[in-house]
Amino acid sequence: MTDEYRRDTKLVRGGLARTSFQETSEALFLNSGYVYDNAEEAAAAFAGEADRYVYSRYGNPTVTMLQDRLAALEGAEACLATGTGMAGVFAALACQLDTGDRVVASRALFGACYAILHDILPRWGITTEFVDGTDLDQWRAALSTPAKVVFFESPSNPMLDLVDIEAVAEMAHAAGATVIIDNVFATPIAQHPLTLGADIVIYSATKHIDGQGRVLGGAVLASETFIKERMLKFYRQTGPSISPFNAWVLVKSLETLSLRVERQAASALELARWLESRTDIADLRYPGLASHPQHALAKRQMSNGGSLVAFTLASGTESAFRVLNSLQLIDISNNLGDSKTLACHPGSTTHSSVSADDRAAMGIADGSIRLSIGLEDMEDLKTDLDRALAAI
Repeated sequence: MTDEYRRDTKLVRGGLARTSFQETSEALFLNSGYVYDNAEEAAAAFAGEADRYVYSRYGNPTVTMLQDRLAALEGAEACLATGTGMAGVFAALACQLDTGDRVVASRALFGACYAILHDILPRWGITTEFVDGTDLDQWRAALSTPAKVVFFESPSNPMLDLVDIEAVAEMAHAAGATVIIDNVFATPIAQHPLTLGADIVIYSATKHIDGQGRVLGGAVLASETFIKERMLKFYRQTGPSISPFNAWVLVKSLETLSLRVERQAASALELARWLESRTDIADLRYPGLASHPQHALAKRQMSNGGSLVAFTLASGTESAFRVLNSLQLIDISNNLGDSKTLACHPGSTTHSSVSADDRAAMGIADGSIRLSIGLEDMEDLKTDLDRALAAI
């Protein structure tokens, strides 16, 4: 789809490839393989001399529509869809890192991302230096030494720390590093990292892109050179591909992405303002509030504050559990970006594999709770939270 069309049009029509039947809705190709008219055609396909589908681990028409629509939305040259967001994270790292390489990463990361960098990659002789992502001086010091990759989330999971994408990208490129950003919390609606200097953008499409808790999926968006020359061979040989059915669900979900995310962000801002006024909360984090320590940065690189709110209770895990167990409308779940409002205790769920000291360094306290705001009526959400907070 050409750039003349605006965002919401791309969300509905990007990547559309109708078959000869001229169907209105995107077609679902639930097949694993493809047939050839003759042996020579098959040989040419595997030699890369014929542009056609050969196996759905390599490519599938429905998956291609998802990839093309996401690329059009993100303003990226190319996209590879993966079975999960974590498959995308690992593939984007592993396809370009070798023994002896060095990664510089923000310390405030989703637990599984942190585990890849802290536990898995070092077994292969790849080192990671973690920094406080909010501190440009720490980035500057770490990137005074050459690095292969810079990796961060902004906003971070779960405490919503922000990284100055433009400033860090400039330092990273000077150090010879490729910049990878996990843009899940911001979504492609609220933040556009490629325009700020990032090289690779990763999504867990399981979150806002699906937005209704149905399927798993992920995506890696980058230059055509990176996708074709660095990632494609790794992708085809290791198999982190997405199922055509999941891709079809995500294609259809993209049609309503901006409607859902903008409503969720507006609700999150209203709820954050209401929570900020309460005396039973020790600390509240939401990028759209002036009280967020990086509110000015949020205004500069995000079009809204996102759909996640984090708050901390002074009295720790026991009180956090009491609040969660008192919720009647809001569900306890480690997922996010859903049409239903969800709450979780990061210390015992999403970041339970991270040591207590490392959680503390990430700003995750025992009393921290993460809220993912859905599409319910705001007054019902306030009533539920008011009742739950009264339990402490």
